[in-house]
Amino acid sequence: MAFRTLDDLGDLTGKCALVRVDLNVPMAEGRVTDLTRMHALAPTVNELSAKGAKVLLLAHFGRPKGQKHSEMSVSMTLDALQQVLGREIMFVPEIYGDVVAQSLSILSNGDVALLENSRFWAGEEKNDPELAKAIAANGDLYVNDAFSAAHRAHVTTEGLAHLLPAYAGRSMEAELKALEAALGAPEHPVAAVVGGAKVSSKLDVLNNLVTKVDHLIIGGGMANTFLAARGVNVGKSLCEHDLADTANAILDAADAAGCTVHLPYDVVVAKEFRANPPVRTVNVHEVAADEMILDVGPAAVEALGDVLKNCRTLVWNGPMGAFEIEPFDAATVSLARTAAALTKEGSLVSVAGGGDTVAALAHAGVTQDFTFISTAGGAFLEWMEGKVLPGVKALETTA
Repeated sequence: MAFRTLDDLGDLTGKCALVRVDLNVPMAEGRVTDLTRMHALAPTVNELSAKGAKVLLLAHFGRPKGQKHSEMSVSMTLDALQQVLGREIMFVPEIYGDVVAQSLSILSNGDVALLENSRFWAGEEKNDPELAKAIAANGDLYVNDAFSAAHRAHVTTEGLAHLLPAYAGRSMEAELKALEAALGAPEHPVAAVVGGAKVSSKLDVLNNLVTKVDHLIIGGGMANTFLAARGVNVGKSLCEHDLADTANAILDAADAAGCTVHLPYDVVVAKEFRANPPVRTVNVHEVAADEMILDVGPAAVEALGDVLKNCRTLVWNGPMGAFEIEPFDAATVSLARTAAALTKEGSLVSVAGGGDTVAALAHAGVTQDFTFISTAGGAFLEWMEGKVLPGVKALETTA
């Protein structure tokens, strides 16, 4: 991928940088409860400020659907953002026009301002060219640092990139380089771990991966559907029996592409889904009619660890079992720690993403040891599906 980064920028004294960031953060009782996305944008904002730019932050918050709602104002994030950046930030209740221009005239070089929720304007999600022109009128350059919104062709994620010199921010740059190393031009052999509840939610991911990776490891409830398609009785496990033909088609496509699919051959079962119930570890052909599969068994996990030891690249999306409840977190934790150890010793490039994935890897205590963990949910999944991300494509075309 070819795209311009902040390395391509020199002195920006007096210039206005329009920067798309992700401030769609979790809140409780009027306070931001997770600062991860704010810490991610800090390097870009600080670097642009140090280069002398007046930095205008563009972001969305919630789903106001083109209407102004005070409880969805991005001003709700202002206190936390100032805390993370360690500076005072001006709030501007518009995204274009005279109010923004007047605010710019007040700002000193290096100052930062936060513009209102871009989705308060209906033209944002429609990628309205007139709105894009109006916003761009106050800027000299555009920086996209919100990979998590890059799968949306909106004004602030895609439209502005065609009107102003466009650059990837530091967070976006790190994300794109990691994804390129994982699936774009990876070092083989490549393994992919795909877990989660339902095959139906990841059909496009699976169909794309079997053409890209050497080993496809399927876990979670998804594995039950594949096992059932192969004629295994999975008892009362979560299973999409109506997708048997689809599962077999994916397995056939993998065979044709030379991709080895790994399904569990021993599993952890219980008669009820709760913390620490009576459990059995059995061969997949020994699941009783009143039992449910809730995790991959230890023998299969050990074998999967050996698979990873012979790989150079790993892409991970989704847990191996019902990791939220003990003891059904064992397979996820064990395989994640194996991947982390291989990454630390330099033999494996490991890239992971997706909401449940981030939580699962945090539970395993390995978030610092993977090569890269993406906090982008929808955008990460669409990338795994092989789809073109509009916000990324727009940056490529300006390179």
